[in-house]
Amino acid sequence: MNILTLTDICKDYQQGKEPVRVLKNVNLTLEQGEYVAIMGPSGSGKTTLMNIIGCLDVPTSGSYVLGGRDLKDLSDDDLADIRNRHLGFVFQSFHLLPKMTALDNVALPLLYAGVSQKERRERAAEALKSVGLEERMDFLPNQLSGGQCQRVAIARAMVGKPNLLLADEPTGALDTKSGQQIMEIFRQLSHEGMTILMITHEPGIAACADKIYHILDGELRTRPEKGGTPDEEA
Repeated sequence: MNILTLTDICKDYQQGKEPVRVLKNVNLTLEQGEYVAIMGPSGSGKTTLMNIIGCLDVPTSGSYVLGGRDLKDLSDDDLADIRNRHLGFVFQSFHLLPKMTALDNVALPLLYAGVSQKERRERAAEALKSVGLEERMDFLPNQLSGGQCQRVAIARAMVGKPNLLLADEPTGALDTKSGQQIMEIFRQLSHEGMTILMITHEPGIAACADKIYHILDGELRTRPEKGGTPDEEA
């Protein structure tokens, strides 16, 4: 089943009097349980692409279908609802609230979704257990290691059972061992049916994914298999 389909996505930004095209006819399809990495240098368009997929920005042209729903012309409120109910986000810098415990940080998206306090805590505890932090639920972020903080962030991203988990440089602030632990969690989530799209600069981290795409000058290209050379434009 297709979770996401991008068709001829373009994005322009105004620079002076002339528009500058940042994304050029990007086509991408992700199926349920697929684990995909996107690599690209600074300025290649990968952050813009991630923002569009994450409903934080809208394309200038093209079609974006998520979970069978065409997102064209949706209001900001509708896009916010989609972010909360269908997408999970993991960032390099964790974005945990410093005065909240790991459990409360993970439960926070469920509060915005209107879930009862009892269910919020139960589901947050289950998510933390799934990433190996059942003994750290009452710890504050400053009492956790970087790898543990990222696992809390992953638990927060998955607690709402999203269709798609978006990870932007999820291992960029971690040591090698912690980074590999995060990749093992992503692999397990993929096996359980969650679709994962990851941006990374690290070839070794990208190699953990099922498929690697490269973006350069706003054009998305794919590798036929891990470790290969970029193909023609996808």
